[in-house]
Amino acid sequence: MISIIGGTGLEGRGLAMRLVIAGNHVILGSRSKKRAETVAAEIRRLCPGSKIEGLSNLEAARKGRVVFLAIPFESQVDILQELKPYLADKLVVTVVVPLKFQTGHAAYVDVPEGSAAAQAQQILFTSKVVAAFQNLSAHDLINHDSKIEGDVVICSDHSGSKKLIMEMVGTIPSLRGIDGGGLENAKYVEQLTVLLLNINRNYKANVSIKLIGIQV
Repeated sequence: MISIIGGTGLEGRGLAMRLVIAGNHVILGSRSKKRAETVAAEIRRLCPGSKIEGLSNLEAARKGRVVFLAIPFESQVDILQELKPYLADKLVVTVVVPLKFQTGHAAYVDVPEGSAAAQAQQILFTSKVVAAFQNLSAHDLINHDSKIEGDVVICSDHSGSKKLIMEMVGTIPSLRGIDGGGLENAKYVEQLTVLLLNINRNYKANVSIKLIGIQV
């Protein structure tokens, strides 16, 4: 069972949509359980037969075996401190990118720990943190009728957890999981996301990345 903390935001909803289409049972977490239930019902309407439910963030953290973080970076510390007891020893997948918007473009926010993913691992020191899915456009994810193509670079210091998420990526048509090494490399993936956002703005597009020369 997969939980998504911050599952009612655009990125969380998009991930939920693609994961339920791939056959997963998903729990949407939100600060408002009512909001989570509403979004879950909308996804069930768009994807008949999908297994999805809406709960509070705390309930979602407690029930999920794999827990995704799709939350604003500025809220990450407070949210993780609250949920920490329920995420102990679990696989936690972060799609969080530390950024801000200024004068019409996205800018990366430096994190003392090195990256948003590294900060999450420091707080959740008994959890297995994996950084993944940051480079996928939320708009493409949520448009469930469209084909989404690209590579998902996955970084973690826990090889078994990284392999599991690479396999999960492979269940989503036209996506490929790429081993990005240890969690220290998550910073570069997060920074690349900021670059892609600015390219999207310049070209009025939703771009993704594809690495050539790799046979997986």
